[in-house]
Order: sequence, then structure tokens, then C-alpha cells
Amino acid sequence: MSDHTANPLPKLHNAAWPGVVGKGPDSEPPIDLDTMLDLTAAAEVDGIKFDGTDLFLFDPHVSIDSSDDDLKQLAEKVQSRNLVIGSVVAPVWPPTGGGSAMGSDEERGQFLEQVRKGCGIAKKLRELGVRPYGVVRIDSAAGPGEWIEDPEGNQAKIADTFKQAADIAADHGERLAAEGEICWGGMHSWKRMVQLLELVDRPDVLGFQADMSHTLLYLMGYNAPEDRLLPEDFDWNDEATFDAAYKTLTDALRPWTIDFHVAQNDGTVHGTGSHDKTGRHCLPKDPNGKLDIVKRAGYWLRDENGNPTKKFQHICWDGCMFSNEVMMNPQTWNDILEAMINVRDAHGWS
Repeated sequence: MSDHTANPLPKLHNAAWPGVVGKGPDSEPPIDLDTMLDLTAAAEVDGIKFDGTDLFLFDPHVSIDSSDDDLKQLAEKVQSRNLVIGSVVAPVWPPTGGGSAMGSDEERGQFLEQVRKGCGIAKKLRELGVRPYGVVRIDSAAGPGEWIEDPEGNQAKIADTFKQAADIAADHGERLAAEGEICWGGMHSWKRMVQLLELVDRPDVLGFQADMSHTLLYLMGYNAPEDRLLPEDFDWNDEATFDAAYKTLTDALRPWTIDFHVAQNDGTVHGTGSHDKTGRHCLPKDPNGKLDIVKRAGYWLRDENGNPTKKFQHICWDGCMFSNEVMMNPQTWNDILEAMINVRDAHGWS
């Protein structure tokens, strides 16, 4: 058994939502929460196991309208597997009962109601003792195509909606993390993401959720070619150019980052089911992966002086839109856990 005890923090979480995201009638069937929890709890590398799970507050996993009894049963279900809950995702999108953050007053009200429900669940899970840390994740629930019709006006609307969402979160003792992803209008470019965070200007409550797969697409200018940091004909063997671009990206967003996903990407976009195309998540050992996971994670987990930021107590693996065959293979989760352990060994703290 190898010694991985030097850095017990951050805690290592798996995400349950890959069992739901991109699944459904027009894709593969969802994988139920119990199965996702079982796969997470069974993974083990050198005696190290996952500490917890991050959840999607959406059926068939966790209803956004869960009762107190439902949440108590959820807590018991997770604790029985020696896991805890970290960050949760509020279903703010129109198909799930939410609405666009830059839409009509009614749509923005629906968005805020989902944030209110999500923060309420997050708070109750804390009170039940199953959720010692984590944030509530949101996005703009709008696409770049709609946003581009009035960039500054729509950006201002999203910022105003997020300010109201921040007030809701603060009332619940929660923090919100805005997910940087190319499929969300106003958040589809690294420059626009920074602009939005600055417009809201609530760093005590609203921060950034960085996913290594999604943020890689920021470098390439998908949906925002004016903000690309790598040339169109970029040679992936050009480490110096990549380093410079990645440093620009992480220097801009790391100060805002309060939630972090370890992930791999092959430099392409992908979508399944009803999910829009976004950065393709790959397995950590995928030969087409463009990221040195351990090295690049350090750009997010360490500050400009090379010291651990210690800005969150857990990190999570995200592998959205993996096939069910891949996810039902126990070796998948051992490989993922191994990558997470390697990141913590290199950049964690005690």
C-alpha cells in the first residue's frame, strides 16, 4: 500500500449526475442514484476510497421538491455507504421548472425559485449532518445564441438575476458557484465569465465552478472566437504556448474559484440526449486527452506563488455523458479515483 496520508485535504468526491445528464428517452436510460452511490463506494485504490458524492437535485436522483422525510432518507442512504454530500446542482433550466436568467420577469422568477429550493435542500442536508461542505451550483440557463442578440443587455440581466440569487443563498447560509461552460450564454467565454462575476460583485456568496474539461474549451474559443487563447492551428505538442494560455485563463478565474472538478478532455465538443454540445469529458487514461491532469490541476489549486489556495474542502470528478457501459465498469471508477488521489498528493494540504 502506498502512503497517501500526507495530504488529507481536499476530500475526494465523485459526481452522481453523470447517471442523469445527457440520458433519457432520446439517449440511454438514466442510471439510478443507488447504483451511482454503490459504484462510488466500491472504488478503492491503495486503500483510499471516495469520501463523498456531489448531487444533481433533479429526478430521478433527488427531486427539487423533496420533503423533509425524503431528505432524511437520502442522508441515511449516503451515510450507510460511508459517504457524505458536498456540492449540489440546482435545476435552473426551463425544462426542469426553472427559467432563463436573462429572460422575462416570469422566467427569471422561475430561475430564482429553483435556486431557493436548491438552497433550502442544501441547508437541510447540512442540518442532517450529511453535508459538511460544498456549494450550490448554477448557470445562466440560456444559450450563447440567444445571448448574442444583445450581449451587454443580456449580461446585465444575468448579473441582476445572480445578485438576487446571491441574496437567497446568503439567507440560507449557502454559497453559489457559477459553472463556466461554453453552452451557457454570458458564461461561454472566460472573459465574459470574469465580467459576469465582477458585475455581480458578491465574492462572499457567488464564485466560480471550474471544470478542467469545460475550461479547456475556453482556450479554444468555442462559441467565443474573439476570446480564444490558443491559435486555430494550435499544435498540442507546443507546451510553451499552452502553458502561457493556461496561465492567463487560470490567473483570471482562480481568484473566483470556490468549486473544482477534476476532468479530462480531448479538445472536442460533445452532446447527448437534450444536452447542448460542450467540452467532451474523457476517461483519465484516454490517449486522446489533451490535459496533463495533475499538472493542470495545480494551476487551479495553487496560487501565483505556488501555495495551495485551500479555498474549498473537496474536489469532484466530473464525467458527464460517459456511456452507461463505461459507467457500469468498476475499473472506470478506480481509474478516476487514482487520478483524484494523484492530484491531491501533488497539490493537497493538511
